[in-house]
Amino acid sequence: MKSLTQRQFDFMGKRRIAFGISVAMLLVSVVAMLTLGLNLGLDFTGGTLVEVRFSSAPALETVRQTLEATGFQDVSVQTFGASTEVLIRLQQAFEAGVGDQIVTLLQDAGHDVSLVRAEFVGAQVGDQLRDQSGMGMLVALGIVMLYVAARFQYKFAVGALLALLHDVIIVVGVFALFGFEFDLTVLAAVLAVIGYSLNDTIVVYDRIRENIRKSRIDDMPTIFNESINQTLSRTLATSGTTLLVLLALVTLGGDMIHYFAVALILGVVVGTFSSIYVSAALLLPLNLQREDLIPAKKEDPEAEELP
Repeated sequence: MKSLTQRQFDFMGKRRIAFGISVAMLLVSVVAMLTLGLNLGLDFTGGTLVEVRFSSAPALETVRQTLEATGFQDVSVQTFGASTEVLIRLQQAFEAGVGDQIVTLLQDAGHDVSLVRAEFVGAQVGDQLRDQSGMGMLVALGIVMLYVAARFQYKFAVGALLALLHDVIIVVGVFALFGFEFDLTVLAAVLAVIGYSLNDTIVVYDRIRENIRKSRIDDMPTIFNESINQTLSRTLATSGTTLLVLLALVTLGGDMIHYFAVALILGVVVGTFSSIYVSAALLLPLNLQREDLIPAKKEDPEAEELP
């Protein structure tokens, strides 16, 4: 094994700065969620859904402004499949003839448009999925903690759990802070972030455990630095290629998956940061020692009795 003094970056030496950044991001996220709240989509709140078909692709912002100018509030406009198929979401109770009313308004504004469907979207299914997803997230975190504790040691499990909570809170907090729409696709992205972040954390933890067992020193910050540097190229390559795909989805994927991709981008960036600076660095205040992974050998009482 390489000498543990031959490291490239002193990550642990900057851990207090990283902890400060993490605490600041967590505080802003929690305050945003408590004061601003999430901009919940129709999946959670319920409302009216109107699908219309244009003869040519319209400017979505123009469609939204046209409807808001005539009294409709909380209007969301997005393409649905083809660029000429448009979904209009209204956070209001369904009214008979609302589809024809919207089509008439758009035709008066100069659009060649026809009505495909108009229906009410109930919040009951969204509530059930939200509750089930929340419970699933808690169960997943519990299973993750048990798995990491069994594979490594309980201090690793605590570090991994805190890192995952760190990532989820910051991603959700950004959506609350900027008022991005939070729907079921974003909730699915948040759950995916847990898996992505855990994967990176396990890779770093596995190298830390290996280096602790192989090294002959007890300087944990030095061992952690070496371990992170050894896995850094893999972490950056994985995150970089994933971000390239997600950036393509944000720019070319359309409105249906826009915020899904945004949530994943935030999760990849924050998850990469936490894999280096949160999950690993937390093992120091948790007082991880060599003895936690390599039990001390018991003395043989029979050997002591020999002359």
